Amino acid sequence: MLSANIAAAETAGKAVAASGWFLENAWLIWLFPAVSFLLILLFGKRFPRGGSEIGIAAVGASFVFGLITAIQWISEVEGAGGGGAEGEHALGAGGLVVAAEGEASGGVGALTRSITWLTNGAEAIGAGIMIDGLAVMMIFVVTVVSLLVHIYSTDYVAGDRRYTHFFAFLSLFTASMLFFVTASTTIQMLVGWELVGVCSFVLIGHWWEEKDNSDAALKAFFTNRVGDMGIIIGVSILFFGAGTFDVIGVNEAAINGTMSHTVTLAAALCLTAAVMSKSGQFFLHTWLPDAMAGPTPVSALIHAATMVVAGIFMVARLYGVFFEGYAIGGSSINTLALIGGITTLVGATLAFVQNDIKRVLAYSTVSQLGYMVLALGVGAWTAALFHLFTHAFFKACLFLGSGSVSHAVHSFDMKKDMGGLRKVMPHTYRTFMIGTVALAGLPILSGFWSKDEILVGTGGWGLFGGTGGNGAYTVMLAMGMITAALTGAYMTRVVYLTFFGEFRGHGTPHESGPRITVPLWILGGLAVVAGFINFPAGFQLVPASWEEKFLQWVEPVGVSYFPAIKHATPSWTLAIVSVIVALIGIGAAYYYYFVRVRAVSPTATELPDGPTSRSAVARLGHRILVNKYYLDWLYTTVIVGFVKGPLARAAYWTNQNVIDRVVNEAGTRSVQAGNIVYHKVDQMVVDGIVNATGKISDSSGEELRRIQTGKVQQYAAIMFAAATILAGIFIIVI
Repeated sequence: MLSANIAAAETAGKAVAASGWFLENAWLIWLFPAVSFLLILLFGKRFPRGGSEIGIAAVGASFVFGLITAIQWISEVEGAGGGGAEGEHALGAGGLVVAAEGEASGGVGALTRSITWLTNGAEAIGAGIMIDGLAVMMIFVVTVVSLLVHIYSTDYVAGDRRYTHFFAFLSLFTASMLFFVTASTTIQMLVGWELVGVCSFVLIGHWWEEKDNSDAALKAFFTNRVGDMGIIIGVSILFFGAGTFDVIGVNEAAINGTMSHTVTLAAALCLTAAVMSKSGQFFLHTWLPDAMAGPTPVSALIHAATMVVAGIFMVARLYGVFFEGYAIGGSSINTLALIGGITTLVGATLAFVQNDIKRVLAYSTVSQLGYMVLALGVGAWTAALFHLFTHAFFKACLFLGSGSVSHAVHSFDMKKDMGGLRKVMPHTYRTFMIGTVALAGLPILSGFWSKDEILVGTGGWGLFGGTGGNGAYTVMLAMGMITAALTGAYMTRVVYLTFFGEFRGHGTPHESGPRITVPLWILGGLAVVAGFINFPAGFQLVPASWEEKFLQWVEPVGVSYFPAIKHATPSWTLAIVSVIVALIGIGAAYYYYFVRVRAVSPTATELPDGPTSRSAVARLGHRILVNKYYLDWLYTTVIVGFVKGPLARAAYWTNQNVIDRVVNEAGTRSVQAGNIVYHKVDQMVVDGIVNATGKISDSSGEELRRIQTGKVQQYAAIMFAAATILAGIFIIVI
């Protein structure tokens, strides 16, 4: 068991903070749902509610534990002078170290606890926890969203044949993610990384009887296995480059140059491949929309707090490797930023042509994850994590809202089975609108603050009066601006097709029950207020002590394991421009759907002629989007088809005509050689010698047998003859 005692810091002039029991024992946060998984799996069906009460209690305990941990962490940071999560970590002791008054490195560093897990000769591999602002933030996000998803699921999957199994793996999903974000070594991160992948596979394929669902689960599993080769190789490279699996040691080796730039770059590239699959980055994003085959609560958990944000967290946790490997400081473009920028555009454009409401939100998640990767690629570390924080709440709200709608109409098709639902589902409609406005980045909801912080962090806004940043990433700024317009447009389309016009489905839709609507309102409320914890510096409407709190609580400023990144100064001009850009996208979609479509057909069953009816270029673009940039065709038809077809046939021909021919020829020659050995050597030589020996022995025996007559007189004569001969020999010799 991990030690709960804080060792005294050996450095003179420093004292160990009274960090609190919860901070010191944060490993219990993931233990609760892990134990819950086993209890539900083994005994869940014996409980009145099928074991869901065990999962809710365990995740609730983790939430309370995590909330108190967050409060204690914030208290430590504020107690260190409000200067942010600063200060050196205590090597070996693993305590929270607060610098003495007057020291330059004042602040709070990471709390680490470790034990020796494995030994290989002189090499000891540890395992433990690392608690800092980043881990505390992720713990809060994961436990809040997971708890609400658990409560929501008791209604959504009520009566399901594998109800108990579903809640067991929800608990394991939560435990795996919490284990991942509190890991102190890259080996532990790898274990947590694979555990969330396994859980997503099981939950996406929850209704595996339908082939589409099992295919989606397999697609997610295999696509992630492709990318996961990157993290396995990357972790191995980092171990041999830094000589340790310790997260802090790896980051320090990258930052101080102990690990060469070539090795650091190679590791960063491999880890980026893992991020591309796990966090749905172009071109390994194709599994993410298909994962909507799983139950909607699973989709919310995957997209808001677990599976897909694991890649973002991994980059943030090993940021020293990426910052130094890609030389982010002072650049204008790099692999990470480019992948993020392309992904924002790809996800946003593909969301336009989807009729399944969950697929729209899935591509929206792809786009927003691209924003986060872009931010990390340009050095806007805090902005990326702040957007992860706010996105978790409004995206979970949107996904659970779509589940509420589908629960009422028994379909996810917006064009065929929805419309006019705002009248009969007021709670779902209002919370969905809150999530939509936050996602579109409009003031004053949370998405506005985090999205604009990313745009500012690109450093490419000199035209709008901004300064600072880690480089001039103007191309990334342009990509982010275009995505802002596209996001507002496709979400306006979703709102119209789902909640306006006339109902186009069957039956009588109705508002969902409180176990669904209460989590929606909680998430909607968080989507409103979450942005207020990181008001930009110089924001005149709040006291200065309220500004940049997220940065102070989360970013590990001034520690040896985190690079010295630069913070861009806020630009209200850029904020206004980004809002105008978003409003242009919203306005264009509003005019098309709320004016033209409503005028032609209030039920929206017949959309008016658009650009595709008049322009060949528009038709081509629409066809490309409908076919998802032909990536699925490339993977399934070209690559897999080639492997299953021509390559398999070529391999079979080679096997039959080359390999088997060689084997058969070798066998034939071996038989011939065997015949020669048998007939010429064995039969004629070996057996001839043996047979001759036998004949000689037999003949000798026959002759000797004649002597054995049994007559004493004959024996005496033989003895007399022998004695005479012997005497003659002696006489001659002597």
